[in-house]
Amino acid sequence: MSREKSDLLKDPQLRLLPMQQDDLAEVVGLELRCYPFPWSEGIFRDCLDVGYNCWIYRQRQRLVGYGVMSVAAGEAHILNICIDPDLRGRGLARRMLERLLNLARQHRADSVFLEVRASNTAAQRLYTGLGFNEIGLRRGYYPAQNGREDAILLALSL
Repeated sequence: MSREKSDLLKDPQLRLLPMQQDDLAEVVGLELRCYPFPWSEGIFRDCLDVGYNCWIYRQRQRLVGYGVMSVAAGEAHILNICIDPDLRGRGLARRMLERLLNLARQHRADSVFLEVRASNTAAQRLYTGLGFNEIGLRRGYYPAQNGREDAILLALSL
């Protein structure tokens, strides 16, 4: 890991915290910056209301990332991981994913599932690097600029 990467992860001002209702405006702001087809504030609010595992990164006072996971009936589903584009490639997504996997274990999940855009090769490398395996394909799952994009289904046995 480069010095720049390790410096960010060692920054005492970088905190991983449970997402709160008060964070939603910033979460949605980051979502809008990162995705052409973003989740709405209502989706994030619903995730909090039903008790999903929702976490944020703050560096100093600025929100720089978040993750959302549901856990039920022995299965966990990673629903969203997003890192500020200016801070990508520094290990934040990996650390967020590791946090969510640890929470899945604490909730006694046997398996973790997720979908990833076929075009998102950086995320695919992250997931396979942590042991996820491709288990299927959902054709036309995601909205895309020129129609629909496939989702690759990945799973990890805990």
